[in-house]
Amino acid sequence: MPFPAPDPDLANRFLTSATSTAALFAEARRLRDEGKGKTVTYSRKVFIPLTTMCRDRCTYCTFAKPPGAGGAYLTPDEVMAVIRAGETHGCTEALVTLGDRPEDRWPAAREFLDDNGYASTLDYVRHMTERIVDESTLLPHANPGLMDEATQRTLRRSNPSLGLMLENISPRLMEPGMPHYDCPDKDPVARMETIETAGRLSIPFTTGILVGIGETSEEIVASLFALAEMHDHRGHLQEIIVQNFQPKADTRMRGVEPPTIEFFSTVVALTRWIFGAEMNVQVPPNLTDDFGVYLDAGINDWGGVSPLTIDWVNPEAPWPHLDHLRSVTLDAGFDLRPRLPVYPEFVNDRWIDPMLLPELVGRADDEAYAVVEERAPT
Repeated sequence: MPFPAPDPDLANRFLTSATSTAALFAEARRLRDEGKGKTVTYSRKVFIPLTTMCRDRCTYCTFAKPPGAGGAYLTPDEVMAVIRAGETHGCTEALVTLGDRPEDRWPAAREFLDDNGYASTLDYVRHMTERIVDESTLLPHANPGLMDEATQRTLRRSNPSLGLMLENISPRLMEPGMPHYDCPDKDPVARMETIETAGRLSIPFTTGILVGIGETSEEIVASLFALAEMHDHRGHLQEIIVQNFQPKADTRMRGVEPPTIEFFSTVVALTRWIFGAEMNVQVPPNLTDDFGVYLDAGINDWGGVSPLTIDWVNPEAPWPHLDHLRSVTLDAGFDLRPRLPVYPEFVNDRWIDPMLLPELVGRADDEAYAVVEERAPT
């Protein structure tokens, strides 16, 4: 008997009742195998925390810090030093992550930008991603927060893909006492506008949800269906990240219990079911000890994994060694292949700026997967 078509009510029942999920997991694996075969991908990256200052006050974040207590910008020379090191380790992606519009909150941020001739933090992102393309073999993937149309048009010239986690569609999480209170950049309406804009501009886009920050099962399901509806309209979502929240000792949410592997794996399987065979579904491998379980829930990507830099968003969670990542993947019956910051199906002139496309083709094999070349330091 065919498995039912994606349905919000049935999805909620899988998360909130004693309904067996065995058939759901089987369907997730079937869809993954239909669309992706036995190939699981990852991106060999360096993590560039361009600034650790932010105007938001999320109650679970350790990435953002105030000036004088770790909040700062990387200088251009510091960025390029990480890029050069990444080249020697065969990295192909520079993940540029940063706090949202820190100059609107911190005078020190405005001072740095003025002293260095940048109109805004987003202008600095543009400058550095263009320099990374011009001066290195790495390709940038920027996650700079909310972006208007003009910003995305500009960043498209140097970024084969862009990203912004939705986290959750519910505005309830912005109310007093909730994790996104006093966080203007976590407004789900504004986030969905940014994601929608990328679709209008034909920008391959990474987004996803964060599970375990106080949302309900219904809000998880609503978030997934909202993104799926947008993708059905625009076709630009290159991957959906499903990330499990892990509490951090020096935050106000340090006492929150993280989602169980059983519950979280069900969310992952729901994601595959809702988005279908062709979507790339990712779970970060450094946030679960036995991360191989997510292969049984229908994923086909491990995301960015670095042989060099830490996960600045989850610094307590080291990346698995690439040899271990490969052995776990192979032991489950899959091939592990490195990819570029953009997935192979998007490496074409519909999705990539014509001036940038030759840079991708030159770093890819005949199937548009990444060519990894480690080199000796100069």
